[in-house]
Amino acid sequence: MKSAYIALGANLGDPAATVRAALEALAGLEGVRLVQASSLYRTAPVGLAGQPDFINAVAHIETSQAPQELLETLLGLENCFGRVRLERNGPRTLDLDLLLYEDLVLDSPALILPHPRLHLRAFVLAPLAEIAPDLAIPGRGTVAAWLPAVANQAIERL
Repeated sequence: MKSAYIALGANLGDPAATVRAALEALAGLEGVRLVQASSLYRTAPVGLAGQPDFINAVAHIETSQAPQELLETLLGLENCFGRVRLERNGPRTLDLDLLLYEDLVLDSPALILPHPRLHLRAFVLAPLAEIAPDLAIPGRGTVAAWLPAVANQAIERL
């Protein structure tokens, strides 16, 4: 089993219920074991204004799936929750991002690991720091070391 971290976010419908249900769905996936989940956090949208706030969380999983297979599984789960991709950074029923997979560094057309913006987003770093503050982001340092860089981004733990 390999260790991976997944970011969860939603801002349509009942986003808190959706994120909770998505955590349960993650735990039920074949070849996936939910190790730990962060609290839920409320954050303002990034990139596209005029949409509802997001509810975010991070999950630590162990998986027998390879990185690309896991990404495809996550995209399928988004679809099960009604995800429609109309515009970049737009509102969504569920967003699942593969943040880290072991200490793998990968840059392919379909998947970049670690996630290229995870160290720049409070909605990822704060929940990640809650469950794994000393986790190393390959090529960047620890999660905790990056928290000051996002201190100006509003985030509320629920």
